[in-house]
Amino acid sequence: MWRAGGQLQGAAGTIAATMTLHARVLAPDLETIRLTQFAHGGGCGCKIAPGLLREILARAPQGIVPPELLVGTETADDAAVYRLNDQQALVATTDFFTPIVDDPYDFGRIAATNALSDIYAMGGTPILALALVGMPIAKLAPEVIGRVLEGGAAVCREAGIPIAGGHSIDVVEPIYGLVGLGLIHPDRVRRNADAQAGDVLVLGKPLGVGVLSAALKKGVLPDEGYAEMLRHTTQLNRVGIALAQLDGVRAMTDVTGFGLAGHLLEVCRGSHLSAQVNLAQVPLIASAVEFARQGMATGASARNWAAYGAAVQWPSAAPEWQRTLLTDPQTSGGLLVSCHPDAAQAVLAAFRSAGFDSAAAIGQMQANANDESRLICS
Repeated sequence: MWRAGGQLQGAAGTIAATMTLHARVLAPDLETIRLTQFAHGGGCGCKIAPGLLREILARAPQGIVPPELLVGTETADDAAVYRLNDQQALVATTDFFTPIVDDPYDFGRIAATNALSDIYAMGGTPILALALVGMPIAKLAPEVIGRVLEGGAAVCREAGIPIAGGHSIDVVEPIYGLVGLGLIHPDRVRRNADAQAGDVLVLGKPLGVGVLSAALKKGVLPDEGYAEMLRHTTQLNRVGIALAQLDGVRAMTDVTGFGLAGHLLEVCRGSHLSAQVNLAQVPLIASAVEFARQGMATGASARNWAAYGAAVQWPSAAPEWQRTLLTDPQTSGGLLVSCHPDAAQAVLAAFRSAGFDSAAAIGQMQANANDESRLICS
């Protein structure tokens, strides 16, 4: 059921009933609306910076931790996992953000793809979703908001799941996302904290979405660049289901708002290891490289580096643009897999058979030198 303005609504379409005639008069039409003009940040780039988030969460009281809770908040993993029985565990996650693009339908598609990625990153199979909708109803027409919902519904149909309800509120900035629920066998859960020294690291999608989004907001992203950004951000990471079935796959996560460096450091800290990354092997979106060389970057990239740069060993000869891309906030980014070396080819084959042509081995996990997790780039 939908809950809107304190009243239950029977279907997504009835959300328009809460919109006022005033909104219809003031709102720009569907052809001229620019969603990003209403948002101070976009996509996963609007996440709270990792350093500040750790400070906030450190103040949160410890909650109940039943034995059935297989994955909770302890390692900043992608989703919670709760054992239902010996054969099934529930995977639960939520993700939402402000617009990264101007087209309402594309915004809905990107947000839904990004939200479901957390389930795939645990190795789970999605079973249903709930929509989270926050819109400035005095500024956006119901037709515009409806297109956002249509985009999200299209992705959920592609994933084979229903949007079974949701919640809507009137807010200053447009917000859309999903609560995602999935299932997995308890023995096949792939946490972000189970990597082992010597594991090979494989990245499924190229980096650079944040840089392209910055170019879009500045009005300099060409049509082909937009099409490439959309291709990557709407590609479902359902290959995670197959990857979790490979015995050599030990840990998985998806690369989103904290950038590759930030999310890899989470794997390192959770696994009490360090990681080595070969910068030349990291897949990059070609057009994003060109923009990064020109100095294009998101504000989140700088915040990310400020939060965790002290834990990164960065080569003095490496250009600034490479660091921009390593810290670039990815919206609906790729899966990052830590696997036994003998499984690396099978992991790459699984990615490529699922349409992830840019997937590449980018480095390896290694023991800590001084009992401190670090990311060593070369």
